[in-house]
Amino acid sequence: MPAIFPRWTNKIPLAIAVLGPLVGAGVIFGVWYYWSPEFTDVGYRPEQPVSFSHKLHAGDMGLDCRYCHNTVEVAAKAAIPPTQTCMNCHSLVKTDSPKLKKVRDSYESGKPIPWVRVHQLPDYAFFDHRPHLAAGVGCSTCHGRIDQMTVVQMDQPLSMGWCLDCHRDPDNNLRPLDRITDMNWDPHSEEALAYNPNEDPERKRKVVPPEHCSGCHR
Repeated sequence: MPAIFPRWTNKIPLAIAVLGPLVGAGVIFGVWYYWSPEFTDVGYRPEQPVSFSHKLHAGDMGLDCRYCHNTVEVAAKAAIPPTQTCMNCHSLVKTDSPKLKKVRDSYESGKPIPWVRVHQLPDYAFFDHRPHLAAGVGCSTCHGRIDQMTVVQMDQPLSMGWCLDCHRDPDNNLRPLDRITDMNWDPHSEEALAYNPNEDPERKRKVVPPEHCSGCHR
């Protein structure tokens, strides 16, 4: 009786046994690496209801981050500024601009502008802005050069591994306490490399961020 399958098909089980684990490992590695926040989240920049330019306000005009995000040093969240904050200026500046119609409507109606959140951690991760700014972590360390962004986007992955890298070696990400909102601070500059937070007389205690699980998962 003639053979149904050619002789070379006898090698298929061996090929599956050898290549199967390699292909499986490759798929797992690809999912682990390319589905990480560094690839899935960095660059995320949703369309906002009002085309607010941080480049114009924080960059060209030099507004301090804390003017709009006024709770960043005293609360866990930086707070999205209410419409009243916008109207502090725009009740006098560009009062008839069609681009600001939604801002004026929000101010008159009392309904907040439905801004789309860009930087968001999962609910199981605890994060508080206060200790980070008090330690000397600047805005641009986590959020990037906001002052150069016409449309705000995620600059860093904000993943657990990324946070732990800083917690394990925080000194490289610390700056003088009066420079936390300085967008021109260059961590690779001579000034930054010469800065030693442990010798800063303005600091009352050494920065020792937690590395244990309960530090961020409470």
